[in-house]
Amino acid sequence: MGRLQKKKASASKKKKQAASDKQRSQTKNSVAEKKSTFFSGAAADANKGHTSVQRQTSSTPITPVAGKGFIGKALQFLREVRVELKKVTWPSRKQAIGSTVVVLILVIVVSFFLGAVDIGLRQIVRIILQ
Repeated sequence: MGRLQKKKASASKKKKQAASDKQRSQTKNSVAEKKSTFFSGAAADANKGHTSVQRQTSSTPITPVAGKGFIGKALQFLREVRVELKKVTWPSRKQAIGSTVVVLILVIVVSFFLGAVDIGLRQIVRIILQ
């Protein structure tokens, strides 16, 4: 398989990217301010030099679990799974077919190799036992 190449972003995509980067930096600053007010005394002093890594959030907020029971937790899990799956960059059809072909070829090669080793070892054991 060849190397994957990134597509060049158009001007409108670059503007959207810059706007989202600006929004993320503002969000990080507000989160940092909330953290500094949350911590007090030595804990605040210890966290001043550290920056936190923020996850990119989706446009749909995750609602808190209504019921604490099993069903409520399961529904919350499924909502979070759906949000995470929207963030996935799926391979193109061409990439998926190429990867599948490579895997199938490697499986065939390895199976022939292991079959040959098995036959060889069987012959050696048969000679030793006679």
